[in-house]
Amino acid sequence: MGEQLSRDAERARALWRVKLAATLLLVATGVLFVVARHFEPVHWIWGYVAAFAAAATVGGLADWYAIVALFRRPLGLPIPHTAIVPRNHHRIAENLGEFIETNFLAPEPVEARLREVDFAALVADWLNDRERSASLAGFILRLVPQALSAVDQSGLKGFLGQRAMAELQRIELAPLAAGLLSAVTEKGRHQKLLDELLVALEKVLANEETLAAMREKIRQELPALFNLYRADAYLLRKIVASTTAFIRDARADKSHPLRQEFDSFVTGFIVRLRTSSAFARRAETLKRDLLARPEIAAMAEGAWDSVRSFLEQDSRSADSQVRRQLEAMLVDVGSQLARDPAIRAEINRGMVRVLADFVQSQKSGVGRFIADQVKSWDIDVLIGRIELTVGRDLQYIRFNGAIIGGLAGLALHALEQGLKLHL
Repeated sequence: MGEQLSRDAERARALWRVKLAATLLLVATGVLFVVARHFEPVHWIWGYVAAFAAAATVGGLADWYAIVALFRRPLGLPIPHTAIVPRNHHRIAENLGEFIETNFLAPEPVEARLREVDFAALVADWLNDRERSASLAGFILRLVPQALSAVDQSGLKGFLGQRAMAELQRIELAPLAAGLLSAVTEKGRHQKLLDELLVALEKVLANEETLAAMREKIRQELPALFNLYRADAYLLRKIVASTTAFIRDARADKSHPLRQEFDSFVTGFIVRLRTSSAFARRAETLKRDLLARPEIAAMAEGAWDSVRSFLEQDSRSADSQVRRQLEAMLVDVGSQLARDPAIRAEINRGMVRVLADFVQSQKSGVGRFIADQVKSWDIDVLIGRIELTVGRDLQYIRFNGAIIGGLAGLALHALEQGLKLHL
């Protein structure tokens, strides 16, 4: 603010100096005209000087009048079509708002200007700075206790719980499960699940405790005579070896009959989910029974309490796990944005569309705001600001008017003298 006042004071002093110089020039041309007229009988050259001075004085006066008439009445006289800016204050405001709305906020220039900005790169650069990401993570974490308290006190938790329960009740479980399974099987991802199951089964068969339990079960089923010859151990080895070999074959062979059977099972299950009304009814019944169980509500309440307690304690900790993870996530997002031009381009296109649509939806309000602001300005303050901004250039028009007028007067006087010589 102080710097602005200092600049305004300097502009005011510069404007005063230019006004003074233009006024002194006008006085000087007037005095020169009087002197030239006085000495005109002495020598013919004074006639040219008088013509120049007279025209320069008239040009300077005309330009002074024109400049003053823009802002106020010359000499306070009620001359028509003067004080143009004060008399048209509201019209200027309306036209200015309309001009900015029509030209500056038109779709083409707005979108062109927005396309020049790489929003995604700005975000990436900002997030790549670990200190900034840490500050943002800390700021978010400081809001967590307040947000959790607001959720508990406002009844939002109950409302969200009711809405979630209502949405779950509305969801048809069978089609949803069919869609999810179809997505899983589309690229053979269910075979990876089978691989994981086979690996887990192989580990189970290699576990000593599991083998001991299996041997005990075999011993109980075999006649006592066979146990004397340790048939249980022999059978266990054969079972484990055969099963392990079968598992390894299935894992190695992508066209193994087990895989084909698994494909058939999954495909048939998806078909039943989509087409069987009985299956759908059983699924809906199961869903309703589960959602109606008090244990589900208690589990959800307990989960919320646990999450809230953890977040509240973690947010107060000097070594917050959430803050570290959030900071790392923000930095990672920035790094990924910096490395992926395709994502940046997509983000930028989205930002241009969103911001351009927002500007178009709000531009009439912007134009009206500008018009109302200009209307609300004190007219004397407005004129003062305009004069400080362009006043010096306007005063230089007076210099130009005097010089151009003087030269025009000199040319006309020379033409007049030339015509007299030829007549």
